Amino acid sequence: MMRKKYYQKLAFMGMLLIVLLAFQNYTGREKDSFPEVKFITTRSTSWNLTDFNPNDLDAMQWEHLGFSEKQVSTILNYKKMVGGQFRSKDQLKKCYAISAEKFSELESYIMLPEAGKDHHFEKFDKYEKKEIRISGRFNPDRLSAAEWIRMGFSEKQAEAILKYKNYLGGSFISKEKFKECFIISPASYTKLESYLILPAKTPEGFKSHGKNYTVQSKIHYRNFDPNSLNSEDWQALGFSEKQANTIVNYRDRNLRGSFKSLEDIKKCFVISKEKFEELSPYIKLNTNTNPIQKQETDFSKVDLNIITFKQLLEFGLDEKSAGSMIGFRKKLRGFVNKQQILDTYNIDKNLVQKLISIAPLDISNVPKYTLTEAPEEWLKDHPYFKYSADKIIFYRTTYTDDRKILKLLKLKPEYEERMKLYLK
Repeated sequence: MMRKKYYQKLAFMGMLLIVLLAFQNYTGREKDSFPEVKFITTRSTSWNLTDFNPNDLDAMQWEHLGFSEKQVSTILNYKKMVGGQFRSKDQLKKCYAISAEKFSELESYIMLPEAGKDHHFEKFDKYEKKEIRISGRFNPDRLSAAEWIRMGFSEKQAEAILKYKNYLGGSFISKEKFKECFIISPASYTKLESYLILPAKTPEGFKSHGKNYTVQSKIHYRNFDPNSLNSEDWQALGFSEKQANTIVNYRDRNLRGSFKSLEDIKKCFVISKEKFEELSPYIKLNTNTNPIQKQETDFSKVDLNIITFKQLLEFGLDEKSAGSMIGFRKKLRGFVNKQQILDTYNIDKNLVQKLISIAPLDISNVPKYTLTEAPEEWLKDHPYFKYSADKIIFYRTTYTDDRKILKLLKLKPEYEERMKLYLK
């Protein structure tokens, strides 16, 4: 009996040994190599993201951010549903075509406030409500932003009205078109309608989107000397502000201050053949051939911020130098130090150095602002601010301290110092 148990144990041990040897042989084999498996959850981005306003993006730009054609279509449709403009990051985040992961990836680059009102009927509630003040009949084509503000509109509303006019091609065309300006509420239009010097109906065949279209209105002409007219006078003859400025610059720069003949006027490219024929019977050029005694200018008394093109020519600058200096001063809204004048491109530096050593510079009328109060139009047009304008406008929706905004802009020291010249 004991021998039987002994053989059973021996058989069991033998079987166990065989199993262990088989397992060792299996685990000792070289393992097969399997390719690494990667699960793609989102479309990776290999480009360098920069700050952007989602309201400015077209379909292709959304695709460049990593969205599919179908997702882009959904985003743009959602934008229409909320009134044609995203007003906050929270609102954009609600678009179901933008996943939480994708939004997190883009969030720090989106130039929108964190939160805001979503409903598009409340889009203008941030504007201060003011009473519209009208002093008499007026042509809205000739009003500047400042004049719209004096009438009772906010600064942003005035800017939007002018943008709409430019969209139409530089003229409101008719009362019908003026009424379509989304800034003009029905109540405001009712107050303005009877004062508008515009045709009631839009001419047939009118197309917008920047077409150079002008409205023919009856102007009661009087005899005039084109050499004595300024920009406002030319506008009163039916020209746009841009056209009027071109005519004045053509006369003062190209023709050295005066039209010598009707042919000179006719050659100005912004004066159409039809307009010239309309004006020519009333043009009375000064034909006095007696030499005009040249008036000597005392440049020690001429402020560099109001010195004229003619005076610069009198000092000895050529037209290119004089034009560059006047043009740069206009963009800056005035020089604040004499070094800026020397930094102007295309000038005779030796002659200008002589001029600035003689002439005074009055900076009392040069406009200066804080970053939080500066008009958007000023920021976007000023040579020292325009490249940072969008960021400034974005940051000041959250911050009210100029020092904090300047820090966030991360400007080179020399650029920041130039900005500070025009900051309060």
